[in-house]
Amino acid sequence: MDRNNDFNEFISTFKKALKKAFHEQHDINELSLARGLPPEVWTVIMQASPLSVAIPNEYGGRGAIVKECLSVLSTASYESLPLSLTFGINIALFLEPLAKYGDAALKQEVLPGFIGGHHMGGLMITEPEFGSDALNMKTSYRLTDDGYAIKGHKHWQGLTGQADYWLVAARKDLGNGELARDVDFFMTNNAVARQHIEVESIYSNLGLYMIPYGLNKIDVEVPHNHRLQPESTGIKMMLDILHRSRMQFPGMGMGFIKRMLDEALYHCTNRVVGTGNLLMLDSVQFQLSRIQTAYTLCSGMCARSSEISGIAHNLALEGLEANSMKALVTDLMQESAQLCLQVSGANGYRISHIAGRGIVDSRPFQIFEGSNEMLYTQIAEMMLKQLKKQKEANLYAFLSGFDRTKHSAPLFSEYLEFEPGANIPQRKLVDLGKIAARLICVQYVLELAEQGFRKDLVNSCLFNMKMDIAHLTSNYSLNGRADLIPEYSDESNWVEFSTQ
Repeated sequence: MDRNNDFNEFISTFKKALKKAFHEQHDINELSLARGLPPEVWTVIMQASPLSVAIPNEYGGRGAIVKECLSVLSTASYESLPLSLTFGINIALFLEPLAKYGDAALKQEVLPGFIGGHHMGGLMITEPEFGSDALNMKTSYRLTDDGYAIKGHKHWQGLTGQADYWLVAARKDLGNGELARDVDFFMTNNAVARQHIEVESIYSNLGLYMIPYGLNKIDVEVPHNHRLQPESTGIKMMLDILHRSRMQFPGMGMGFIKRMLDEALYHCTNRVVGTGNLLMLDSVQFQLSRIQTAYTLCSGMCARSSEISGIAHNLALEGLEANSMKALVTDLMQESAQLCLQVSGANGYRISHIAGRGIVDSRPFQIFEGSNEMLYTQIAEMMLKQLKKQKEANLYAFLSGFDRTKHSAPLFSEYLEFEPGANIPQRKLVDLGKIAARLICVQYVLELAEQGFRKDLVNSCLFNMKMDIAHLTSNYSLNGRADLIPEYSDESNWVEFSTQ
């Protein structure tokens, strides 16, 4: 590939490869029902060198420009969300971390092999007993004469058994059963016997059939230069990697949401009911306006991510924006798929239909890389910490002066004039986080509008967000709570109380 080609031509070539692979040589609806992709399909797709966008110029790539990375993810997700996630794993969880933190000689050895599409890489953090609690992982390493010996178990890694290279997270073995608090990352090469990671089992994941997941046994030894070099601590390096990855979720969401919108529009335009089509129904127009709002918000997220999430930036302290993008865009992806299926009627309720498949494939996005409830809670806690620091009790007074909400908050002032209070239950923290995430992302849209993004989409987005925020703040103000009754069976069998 001539890396000086205009990017539009590059994307056009990529689109043609996807069309050839999914619509000319094969039927994507049939491919989506099978586990994995046939090698000949991968060959056609990877000939377009999609992963070259994540590789710096000095290693033969296109320069690791965020806008290009997000565009590749969006182009892929319009056709196949699992394909886009495959590229997202490679880009955000392997290529960018290696390009930023890897040894120079190691990068020269590994990165060029991804340009022609011959290799894949992934990241191993999650363990069977430690999901989101990554800092307590038990995979450990110790120094040897030749490098580092690493032992442990990892699971639910996308591309299990398929990736050629892995970045493995581990903690230093201090002896006496103690592990260091900090985390380090090591690159392994499955082609080298001593670095090969054994797959103990493959999981039967629900949806995302193209991507293998499973349980991996780590018992490897790598050379000294396979250890990534953090700028400060390993934990901050891990946060930088994860936050950058979360800021690339809008790229995967962009094409997917656009596809849901296009499919819903096409169906409702051509589906005749009585004397008109489905679009004549007001409730249908409202449902499609929700998908269009998701499209608009995601556009703003992509623009913002392109500005701030390149590998030249350290994102370790950017959890507020990273969490807001990831949590909100994945909720919007699921909502868009649900709405597309709803207006598609019975036809949508098939795994071979783009909407039915979209519901199943987009659902885990709300769970992996931090469940959305956890991320919304963290967003709320970060905001409340700032309120306390500024000795401000009123939410609107704070948000209207906060850099990332100062333009959006005034548009919702009537809903934000309240005091969050102290000792907030977690369920209300989630609501508060949802409010904050929407305000942050609405500001992205307002900033995009200043660049010429069409105003009718912005206005529709603002109205739908007012509905959301009004609903969330109403929930927040409700007193009392619904409690779980663990021993609920006694005196709750309706048959015993039926009089007939």
